[in-house]
Amino acid sequence: MLAVPGTAEKVLDHIRHSELIRPGDRVGLAVSGGADSVALLRLFLELRGELGVVLSVVHFNHQFRGAESDGDEHFVFDLAHRHDLEFHLGSADTAQYAKEKRLSLEAAARDLRYGFFAEMASAPPEKSLPNKIATAHTLDDQAETVLMRIIRGTGLRGLGGIHPRVVVEGAEDESSQEEHSAEVVRPLLRFRRRELRNYLASVGQEWREDSSNADLRFTRNAVRAQLLGVLEDQYNPAIAESLADLANIARGEEEYWQNEVAGWMGTGIHWTEPDWARKATGAAGDLVQLQPAVPVSKQLELQQRIAEPGPLVMDASVDLVWLLSEPLAIQRRIVKAIADLAGFPLEFKHIEEVLNFAERAHATNKQLALPLGWRAERTPETLIFRTPDLRTEERIPVDYAYPLAVPGSVMVLEANVAIALVEAGLGPIEPGYNRDQLLDPALVSETVVVRNWRAGDRFWPAHTKSPKKVKELLQDRDITGAEKKRWPVIESGGEVIWLQGFATPAALQPGPDGKRALLIRETSIDDDEG
Repeated sequence: MLAVPGTAEKVLDHIRHSELIRPGDRVGLAVSGGADSVALLRLFLELRGELGVVLSVVHFNHQFRGAESDGDEHFVFDLAHRHDLEFHLGSADTAQYAKEKRLSLEAAARDLRYGFFAEMASAPPEKSLPNKIATAHTLDDQAETVLMRIIRGTGLRGLGGIHPRVVVEGAEDESSQEEHSAEVVRPLLRFRRRELRNYLASVGQEWREDSSNADLRFTRNAVRAQLLGVLEDQYNPAIAESLADLANIARGEEEYWQNEVAGWMGTGIHWTEPDWARKATGAAGDLVQLQPAVPVSKQLELQQRIAEPGPLVMDASVDLVWLLSEPLAIQRRIVKAIADLAGFPLEFKHIEEVLNFAERAHATNKQLALPLGWRAERTPETLIFRTPDLRTEERIPVDYAYPLAVPGSVMVLEANVAIALVEAGLGPIEPGYNRDQLLDPALVSETVVVRNWRAGDRFWPAHTKSPKKVKELLQDRDITGAEKKRWPVIESGGEVIWLQGFATPAALQPGPDGKRALLIRETSIDDDEG
């Protein structure tokens, strides 16, 4: 056996203990040019003989730092060439993609990067592309992820943080009707960033510094620079390790519960098609006349709405005696499992509302409204989750309104976004804020409303000559259809003070002598790195 000293030995131990890589694997090393990913490359060069793997380098140019991004690409290409490794390159205009898909830059970059991984996974085996992608996520990344999720609000699943391995599904091969997939593995999750930099110094290896890592408009950067450092310096020097341990514990617990949930879904929870949906189609999906007064065109429209992507068009029922006899943890899991499978996400507060509703045997109110138009109904024996009736309701409601305490945050499921108003300082110790996402606290109510825009709403973004109708602003950005109808705004005192994707009004931004501000942060609910 090869004697592998120090850092490489620790990596090898982690790979074997977690069974991340096997002999014969074709491993694509995701190298950005930064210290962590360059260390990943150098460590795998030391270990490839011991691991028995074929290495290549994978690089994605996100194009949002201009010449600096191109410099990273050239640096990584030269590094791969120097070590005689095949080089796989992907590239896209991330800023444009973020604009088109209405995503944060962080979410857009991840979408594109993992889309590139999936594209490689789609290639047939004879192409000999990587069947595993190794990324350089570190223990610090894990700690930041867990902390970000705690701040945003999360359950046990979210506390699991970055998983040591995830499967990336490729597209189906039309010729063979087979789906190809690749695993993304994280061999450096036990390492602190400083360990990797010390390793690079010991082998005389340079790396590239990403200037965007200092941009505090990115949530992860702000957590890293302003929060994690304070926790480490003033409260717990091992906070990063503690948060990483918490993630490991949570993943183990979640795996156990997922196995339990799978059993309940087949025994204690019963799914049925609503009567109105059964009447809309025959056994083979053929059109059925609902009633003489309903035109055929309306029935066809209903069939189309049923067939659209979205939450299930199925009702779920649970025996109340069984549900309420279980421990509270299991009750919560049952309700969450139903919502997850049906496709209408529930926050913790919703789950508690459902369970309180289920316990009220003599309550006069027999229905409870849930997100996305779903509702819970209670009979003496059964708790029933009803899908929206698509004859008269929308699959995902257009109109919504949520109160938001200042500072505070709210999840807007209808628009797939979490919106937060957080306090920010404007002094020299806290640079990097984008003023176009700031509000003067003195000009904002203690409680605001996050809602979809309505006819007649007007907004005056900074750097424009005059206010315009929200409808026109969205049209100018080619925001159309259902997405346009659900586009979020923040209202304070009857005035729209924020419109997603636009600068805050100049009159509402902090003045030049302002010391405090409210920073608006929006995060896609699907942003998480798993």
